[in-house]
Amino acid sequence: MFKNPIVKNILSAIAVALFGWILLNLTFLFVFLFQSVIDVAIKLFTPVDINRAWQWFPPIKHFLFVIIIGLVSWFVFKSKLKTLYKAIYMTVPLAVVFVSIGIFFYRTPLVAYFLGGLITFGLLYHFYRTKKPWLYYYTVILVALTLAIFSLMGGEI
Repeated sequence: MFKNPIVKNILSAIAVALFGWILLNLTFLFVFLFQSVIDVAIKLFTPVDINRAWQWFPPIKHFLFVIIIGLVSWFVFKSKLKTLYKAIYMTVPLAVVFVSIGIFFYRTPLVAYFLGGLITFGLLYHFYRTKKPWLYYYTVILVALTLAIFSLMGGEI
């Protein structure tokens, strides 16, 4: 049954969607814990609510998180993992990039959609030029469409 390429492709697509969703939930739990630990550590030294007092502090915490995801992603994509595992993991950095764009450009949604589209089509073109497997295309389209629809339907993170 798993030798049949059609069944294998369908199961791979389902695995990317299902395990990618699980990884995304774990990632957003991680960012919450990461930022909470930073807040608790800083509150040991000052009684001020730094997230309200320092307008620049929340974006810095988010930027640090993006750097961590970038470093982990670099190691994952340079590793000898199978394409399926890399495609599943790719949901994480893609979602982080798209959500970060949404966070920083929430006042100008057209700019956010334009940048998201630019990244989406840029990645698809890159995968085409480098002849990457179809699972990478699928992952980019899945994450981009899911977050775009979520945003257009009024969802907020």
